[in-house]
Amino acid sequence: MTNLAPDIEWKTKDEIQLFQEEQLRDLISYLKNNSKFYQQLFESNDIESDSIKTIEDLQKIPVTTKDDLFLNNDDFICVPKVEIIDYITTSGTMGDPVTFALTDNDLDRLAYNESMSFKVCGVDKADTIQLMTTIDRRFMAGLAYFLGARKLGAGIVRVGNGIPELQWDTINRIKPTVIIAVPSFILKVIEYAEKHGIDYKNSSVKKAICIGEPLRNQDFSLSTLAEKIKSKWDIKLFSTYASTEMSTAFNECPACKGGHEHPDLIITEFLDENNENVGESEPGEITVTTLGVEGMPLLRFKTGDIAYRFTSKCSCGRSSLRVGPVIGRRKQMIKYKGTTLYPAALYDVLADFNDIIDYYIEVSTNHIGTDDIQINILSTNNSPLFIKTIKDHFRAKLRVAPHVKLVDKDTITKNKYPETSRKPKVFIDLRKH
Repeated sequence: MTNLAPDIEWKTKDEIQLFQEEQLRDLISYLKNNSKFYQQLFESNDIESDSIKTIEDLQKIPVTTKDDLFLNNDDFICVPKVEIIDYITTSGTMGDPVTFALTDNDLDRLAYNESMSFKVCGVDKADTIQLMTTIDRRFMAGLAYFLGARKLGAGIVRVGNGIPELQWDTINRIKPTVIIAVPSFILKVIEYAEKHGIDYKNSSVKKAICIGEPLRNQDFSLSTLAEKIKSKWDIKLFSTYASTEMSTAFNECPACKGGHEHPDLIITEFLDENNENVGESEPGEITVTTLGVEGMPLLRFKTGDIAYRFTSKCSCGRSSLRVGPVIGRRKQMIKYKGTTLYPAALYDVLADFNDIIDYYIEVSTNHIGTDDIQINILSTNNSPLFIKTIKDHFRAKLRVAPHVKLVDKDTITKNKYPETSRKPKVFIDLRKH
């Protein structure tokens, strides 16, 4: 396991880089001795492991992709099977899930990561955290939250996702100060409270750590969804960015100007389509090298997520790199009638309509070989005028109007909430890639 340095994010940029480069050399040596995949990668590209000494030297190494993980899953495992304690899979958002094997040390690292991430958000031992996401179904995030809270010394109550009635029963019984939830579910929790006369504005909850949906626009202003929450329930909202592959989280501090990197756990690059580093004023694909992972460490793994980076010292005092709001996934980019879109932009428009109960989006390839978008909505207003209003709003905000189709609750349940999925499938990609 890496030499953990809880105070490293407060050090100077030069001190952070020197620390990371020392850990990088240890990682390269570990991969050379234990990883079948990276042994073959080094050999086939004539890479001498001793030549990788600095962050800049990473450019000598080809990137690792999701396809590499899928096609060579077992070759990434660096430990004997008897040392594997926990098996986790990715959510499969962009394809088939990939299995990750965690050792006892990896679980300790996961706990440390999340405890440090909680601290970034101002959560401490005095807090009690209500977990509104699943901890089962091979899901890393729920496990990480539980382990992190335990390491931090904070209380945690594992309610799981859904069932607003149970969420409020737990809030009234346990008096949690922090909730962890998907932002759109927080709206459902508020809606239930309003319908049942619950005085939610004076509840014990003071903060929400939000996952899965964007809270902020590119200028760090609140997204439409976040504004809706804040207009009803004045709690502090913190955005997070993480993935199973990186086993690390980037959480906002109270300044809310990007998610902070934990430099002792990860090295983060931002690359263009040619795998070259982009400038700070350019968006790039978040590419990570994991430090201190024992079971399945990754070297220059391309996450598929596009974002800006920020390297100036934060007002909270940390010098660590910050990741801005994710613009979208590279593979989810849509070219529609001459306009480039990411799903988050579509979600933001739909959040403006209170009559829309639920929705999912399908993107397909039409008869002339270009992208087509269909918005499937469940609504309390099914009039042709309402459909026209939605399309006009899309034109005003995005310059294009996708197809809008009214569907029933059974269709939403079947397509958006399949039993085999841990997460709602809001974006369904049917294109011929």
